[in-house]
Amino acid sequence: MSLFSIFMIGIGLSMDAFAVSVARGMTMKKEELLRYALTLGFFFGIFQAVMPLIGWWAGSCFQEFIASIDHWIAFGLLAIIGSNMIRESFRGEEEACDDKSLTLKTILILAVATSIDALAVGISFAFLQVHIWTAIVIIGLTTFVLSFLAVYLGNRLGNLLEKYAGILGGIILILIGTKILLEHLLG
Repeated sequence: MSLFSIFMIGIGLSMDAFAVSVARGMTMKKEELLRYALTLGFFFGIFQAVMPLIGWWAGSCFQEFIASIDHWIAFGLLAIIGSNMIRESFRGEEEACDDKSLTLKTILILAVATSIDALAVGISFAFLQVHIWTAIVIIGLTTFVLSFLAVYLGNRLGNLLEKYAGILGGIILILIGTKILLEHLLG
């Protein structure tokens, strides 16, 4: 598989993390941006890199089992986080934007939820002529950069939308989860 193909896979896999980063960036205060952009980029990049490695290692042994539940896990996690963002928005702007609203636990849940598709890609890598170490570095770096930039993009959009940013961000997460679920159920 060519480096260009792996890069394009990296972009495709990072789109859920990009959208989540935009959604979370909408509710962040300016003084939090760099720290959270680096944190989200780091965790999303690491998980997007590690999941294909795990998938590659697992190979076809667990392919049917993973494929039968991955979409439900991603949907559930994103729906819960999205619902919490919407609920926080109704509590008031200061509480919703509180520094504690994006905890390590929340970041880890989001990282897992947005990287489940990467696990399936890793399984397919086991059957293709893919240099796994090159692939995971490209996928991880691509996700890091796009997620980092997305936090800033989201913050710009959030400043424009102010009052509705948390609600919109929560809706985006729920829609991403729904998209993942429907793609697997219908496709």
